[in-house]
Amino acid sequence: MTQTATNTRAHDKELVPRVMARAMLTLVLACLVLVTLARVTGRPLIATPPAGETLQERRIVLSGDMSGAATVRAEDGTLIADLSPEEGGFVSGVWRVIVRERTKHRVAMDGPVTLLRHDTGRISIHDPSTGWSADLMGFGADNAKAFAKLLAQ
Repeated sequence: MTQTATNTRAHDKELVPRVMARAMLTLVLACLVLVTLARVTGRPLIATPPAGETLQERRIVLSGDMSGAATVRAEDGTLIADLSPEEGGFVSGVWRVIVRERTKHRVAMDGPVTLLRHDTGRISIHDPSTGWSADLMGFGADNAKAFAKLLAQ
């Protein structure tokens, strides 16, 4: 019985080999150094979506809840879409991000956001009250289509 307890303790000590832990630490530090150098030297961003001219723009007011349901209205209050939890999951998720950003910036929660369709075929959303924006194509074609439908209505 004593041998089993001793073997278990020795095995527990080698669960993550010391060489592996040092290699992971070295990797993290190397990434930190590379990012710091890029920011300090002003290296331009290269992995950004292509910029394009705005073809279509629509200001909307989003509201939602944690179930995934979302309501989309025009600035004048006209109902554009009342989405169930099955239909509005991504729209409601974007609404939650906007609420978080507005909370951080301490601005009104009920202001409009701007949906933009660009000549590159991409769709983006911009919150003028916080400066936050997102290229919706980065979340997949189906999620971008949810907002494309709102632009088309």
